[in-house]
Amino acid sequence: MGNDDHRRRKTPCGFCMAVFKWIPVLFITAVIAWSYYAYVVELCIRNSQNRIGMIFMLLFYHLFLTLFMWSYWRTIMTSVGRMPDQWRIPDEEVTRLFRADSPDTQKRILNNFARDLPVTNRTMNGSVRFCEKCKIIKPDRAHHCSVCSCCVLKMDHHCPWVNNCVNFYNYKYFVLFLGYALVYCLYVAFTALHDFVDFWKGQLNATGMGRFHILFLFFIALMFAISLVSLFGYHIYLVLVNRTTLESFRAPIFRVGGPDKNGYNLGRYANFCEVFGDDWQYWFLPVFSSFGDGKTFPIRHMEEDTESLLGYHSDTRIELEEDFLPEPRFQDSIP
Repeated sequence: MGNDDHRRRKTPCGFCMAVFKWIPVLFITAVIAWSYYAYVVELCIRNSQNRIGMIFMLLFYHLFLTLFMWSYWRTIMTSVGRMPDQWRIPDEEVTRLFRADSPDTQKRILNNFARDLPVTNRTMNGSVRFCEKCKIIKPDRAHHCSVCSCCVLKMDHHCPWVNNCVNFYNYKYFVLFLGYALVYCLYVAFTALHDFVDFWKGQLNATGMGRFHILFLFFIALMFAISLVSLFGYHIYLVLVNRTTLESFRAPIFRVGGPDKNGYNLGRYANFCEVFGDDWQYWFLPVFSSFGDGKTFPIRHMEEDTESLLGYHSDTRIELEEDFLPEPRFQDSIP
């Protein structure tokens, strides 16, 4: 988290907002806890007549639940990381930057830092990207998150359901979370379908509130499964084309080649391995196996852009949060 976020949390209002952000996570956790009771107690233990079948149902249920919750937990608890010091401009240089009397002076100050940094992304006007809130040169594919109040490496989006940014460090966990959530919901709906049909026929063994637990269990599992199909499918597509959600809406701009949504597309298998790694034993487990450091990424025109990776001849200009800059941005910002 950034310093601004840390300061806000010290205030009563900031503390309340921090607590409020956890409500979606608590809601999902409560739904999972209720589904556990409805499935294990009401559907299996109290309603099932076939004990052997019940054992197998519970065995696979707990397997899917464990993978689901493990992925969910890793997505929530994985930090967005800290930007390395070499990307951060010292305070005294930032003061000089904002007090500079001309754009050329600003360029010279920023060039001292961007020249040796491996950056290929540019703004709409062709300048190196700079975050005026974090006071850093932005690495490729990094963006500033207004909720986390910091720059996030390979930011995909901020997800309120995990109260975290989906980023370089937890993107694999997030995709697995969606996948296992879908499998969990489909498994619950499929195994509860027979009892759901018996409910409408008036032949269900369960009595009292247990009947309604099973009824709502089927409906809620089916409802979540339908919504997860499209979301999981979309992120599988993004993995295979090596694109983030932000990049799918606005193509990254490269120093060589300009805007290109497929700039990081290395082929489906290579794209998949960049997120999941090349060891199949870890593909389906929420353990970190992604390639790279989150700051540099192989690109299709790497050989053409070698000079840019070394930082030579970069046209550096301060970037606003939306990656474009009006010309008089700094001339009138400080009296």
